[in-house]
Amino acid sequence: MTDQTPQVRLERAKEASRATAALTSDDKERALEAIATALERESVRVIAANALDIDRGRAEGIGESLIDRLRLDETRVAALAAAVRQVAALPDPVGRVVGGHRMPNGVALEQVRVPFGVVGAIYEARPNVTVDIAALALRSGNAVVLRGGSAARESNTVLVEVMRDALAGIGITAEAIQTVDDFGRDGAKALMHGRGFIDVLVPRGSAALIETVVTESTVPVIETGAGNVHIVLDESAPDDWARDIVVNAKVQRPSVCNAVETVLVLRQAAPRLIPLVASALQSEGVAIHGDDITAGLVSNVIPATDEDWATEYLSLDVAMKVVDSLEDALDHIRRYSTGHTESIVTTDSRNAERFLAEVDSAVVMANTSTRFTDGGEFGFGAEVGISTQKLHTRGPMGLSELTSTKWLARGAGQTRG
Repeated sequence: MTDQTPQVRLERAKEASRATAALTSDDKERALEAIATALERESVRVIAANALDIDRGRAEGIGESLIDRLRLDETRVAALAAAVRQVAALPDPVGRVVGGHRMPNGVALEQVRVPFGVVGAIYEARPNVTVDIAALALRSGNAVVLRGGSAARESNTVLVEVMRDALAGIGITAEAIQTVDDFGRDGAKALMHGRGFIDVLVPRGSAALIETVVTESTVPVIETGAGNVHIVLDESAPDDWARDIVVNAKVQRPSVCNAVETVLVLRQAAPRLIPLVASALQSEGVAIHGDDITAGLVSNVIPATDEDWATEYLSLDVAMKVVDSLEDALDHIRRYSTGHTESIVTTDSRNAERFLAEVDSAVVMANTSTRFTDGGEFGFGAEVGISTQKLHTRGPMGLSELTSTKWLARGAGQTRG
């Protein structure tokens, strides 16, 4: 790919989108199987490129949470290939009838799912997103233009080459997968201002990146928000549920957006649950930023400030606060939540149902880890991102969320009087 301007890439993606929209379901399955096989075959090459990104990232001091997001090893490359195959096995959304009726004059109306056309993506330090978005875009009949950021430059270059070569090898246009990484900020600007070429743009990354894309774009944007995620522990929360859910939500993979960042404990439960949960967290290396009551129940607590309640740590840090009631917990979430995922641990069905009904986030849970907010876990095979906005889609975005609809009208000579 030696084009001299990002505009050429956008134009080629638009042209390719007409071909991808016409692919049969079998064609798209073949395309994804070819990509999965190529990823496995080129695993050593991918990992070698990724090692260059890791070394450069460490030299530039980008932090261990970003290093974790950036890393590709043999297991993660195999998981990428498996995720592509999972997407290939999902039902094709294109052409699915979602509604319709016959008008009184006899014209038959049918609403069907159709591809967007060209999906753009701007993201940071996550080479897995390069493959996930490309796979989802192709399975839903779209072309894709990627801007993966400088931190994963070497990884993304190889991944895009591998996927394009795989498509070309089975006679499907490689132009359906484009990257503007080599144009740096000019590539990102082209995506954000690509009216007529980019049908929808999805940002994934830091709050600053998402805010920039949302405010600067002249193309439609699906906002994938940061994850200031909360778990509430009420008076009825069982010890083992509280401990296991909070530890899993924080420790299993702290660098991702569905990891818990703030634990709110109702006052009557605090003496019983805070020492138990805090001890389990600290044994896993988690630093607790707590209020005065938490500090009085647990040693080695970092005094929390208002900034902590608003922080998405993406690390082995968690904020912990005692609240007087469920109402106070709900108020805290309304003030500080980014609208991603919240969970409550309780055996009180009234509290659970009130929490599920009143919390205004993309995913609201009772008695389970927030780590389940994930396209793969939801059965989507992979995800483009987790939308925290309310128009078009919300929550993990899979295949159907990368389609629009159009109306088909079939008549027999009717005219309007």
